[in-house]
Amino acid sequence: MTGVLVTAVGPAPAAVLDGMAAAVEAAFALPCARGEPVAEPLAAYSPARRQWAATEYLRVLLANPAAVGGGRVLGVTERDLFVPVLSFVYGQAQLEGRVAVVSLARLRPEFHGLPPDAGALGQRAATEAVHEVGHTFGLVHCADRRCPMSLSVDVSDLDRKTAEPCPSCSALVEGSREMKGARARLEGSPR
Repeated sequence: MTGVLVTAVGPAPAAVLDGMAAAVEAAFALPCARGEPVAEPLAAYSPARRQWAATEYLRVLLANPAAVGGGRVLGVTERDLFVPVLSFVYGQAQLEGRVAVVSLARLRPEFHGLPPDAGALGQRAATEAVHEVGHTFGLVHCADRRCPMSLSVDVSDLDRKTAEPCPSCSALVEGSREMKGARARLEGSPR
């Protein structure tokens, strides 16, 4: 698959996964499909932090046949993720790579002491999915606060964003695709 495979790592709600796939497909004009669930990387759990290491999720996703075959894989987990230098992350991705992961834990209103809200969870998950997949295209954090590529340090930042990349980020993704296409044509031509 040359598009994006959206797959649960452990349990994750199907409706949220479908919404994330639709948002990524719309944002990047790439085919998206749902993949079979993947087992959680048990070695990722840190008892001291009571969180899960995001890098271990990326390692598991790199072994997915879609990533090995040249596509992108977005893993989705209910676990609260971290990287060593931050107290938590909503997700993590390989910059210009093949894999990304999004955590639903802190996207849920109930994590913050509020009643469950499927609409809020779905919108936040879609926005974060576009953000992390954007990193796989080489996009860095954007200054436009409504762009999904802007930095989110709390859910109020996420709630300000849309799932549609700003014109600048869209142009950068398109430029990245054109450069890769040109490189592929050069590599395939006789020397």
